[in-house]
Amino acid sequence: MKKVKISAVSYANTYPFLYGIDKKLDSNAYELSLDVPSECARKLQHNEVDLGLIPVAMIPKIENAEIISDYCIGADGAVKTVLLMSKIPLEEIKTVYLDTDSRSSAQLLKILAREFWKVDWDYKELPKGFATNKEIESILLIGDKTQKSLPYTYIYDLAKAWKEFTGKPFVFAAWVANKKLDDNFINDFNKVISFGLENISESIKEYNISHNYDLEEYLTKYISYNFNEDKKIALKQYLSFIK
Repeated sequence: MKKVKISAVSYANTYPFLYGIDKKLDSNAYELSLDVPSECARKLQHNEVDLGLIPVAMIPKIENAEIISDYCIGADGAVKTVLLMSKIPLEEIKTVYLDTDSRSSAQLLKILAREFWKVDWDYKELPKGFATNKEIESILLIGDKTQKSLPYTYIYDLAKAWKEFTGKPFVFAAWVANKKLDDNFINDFNKVISFGLENISESIKEYNISHNYDLEEYLTKYISYNFNEDKKIALKQYLSFIK
């Protein structure tokens, strides 16, 4: 059987997924690459991989896109790692610099700004060396880098704001295929992902190199992995906004 090419996100919230794949999925069944979310989506969009953990904003841009897993990267309230960070209060913001690693988070910020906070901001791409750029007052930052010490006073958690706005959880990334995958592979894949989520502590021991925050608390209290009916409804609502 031809190996399924998989692109997975390299952030800490993916550790349980990686652990399950590494420990339980037949190594002859797949090839795995680790990428930032936007690169996962690019590879899937250009048919360089068969399956990717991609930002959900990119699903409409993937030909023959199909969510194949019972699990996702989501949050039901605060997520801690998708943040609008600012040196000035929300009502004084004029420009926000966007982390380019995830389009879902950038689109979420724009939705919240327009529909929830009722503000009209300009958006620019976040440059390298942003932390030392004194002219940058407000940024959207995602992933592990949000937990570094940064000079921002006002912190707005986007998943928490989405929950306040809609009453629903939020889905940041989902396992999406760009072609029909073998049913046996999909069944096995869901089992190994489930195994990884049952062994979060072990996944942290396996992959944690240098994080300055409590990963077990983050993965068990802030990340919500089950792609349940509430999240499916929330995802449809989000995609309707960005349409």
